[in-house]
Amino acid sequence: MNADEFWALIERARAMPAAPADTEDIAEQATVLLAGHAPQDILGAERILQELLATSDRAPLRAAAWVISGRSSGLDEGFDYFRGWLIAQGQRVFEDVITDADRLAGIPEIRASAPEAIEPDGEEILGIARDAYARATGAEPPEDVFTLDVPASDADLGFVFDDRERMTALLPRLTALYPG
Repeated sequence: MNADEFWALIERARAMPAAPADTEDIAEQATVLLAGHAPQDILGAERILQELLATSDRAPLRAAAWVISGRSSGLDEGFDYFRGWLIAQGQRVFEDVITDADRLAGIPEIRASAPEAIEPDGEEILGIARDAYARATGAEPPEDVFTLDVPASDADLGFVFDDRERMTALLPRLTALYPG
C-alpha cells in the first residue's frame, strides 16, 4: 500500500458513516476496508500511518493542540490522539494543517467544539492497521513492522506553550476561537 492508496481508503471510510464527523465510526470503517487487503498491504498502511505521525510531530501543531485542548494536550498520548483525529479528516485537511496549524480554526468541527472546549480525539484511527491485520489473519502483526526511522521532530525546540503572546502570533485565528 502506498500513501495515495492509504488516503483513498481514509476517504472511502469517511464517506461510509452516518455521521462523517464521528472519528470512531471512520476508524471502524477504515478497519473493515483495510482488513480486505493482503496482510502486506495492511502492514504497509501501518508504515504510512507512522510516517504521517512523524511528519505531523511539529511545534506549531503541538501548540494548536495545546490551545484547543485547554492546555491538557499537545504532549504525549493526547497529541497522538489529536493527530489521529487529524488523519481521519482526510489528506487535504491533514496537509493544509501541517502546512499552517492555524487553518484548524476554519474546520467546522473545531469551530463548533470551541465553546465547550471539546478536544478532537482520534485514538481509534491509530489502531486501524493492527485491528485490520488481526481481523484478516487471526494473528497479531509482527512487532518489528511498527518501528521506523523517522525524521527528527522540531516539537521540543524550547517552545513555551504558556506564552500567550507567542501563541497568538503563531495561531491568531485559533487563539481567537479559544481565548482561554
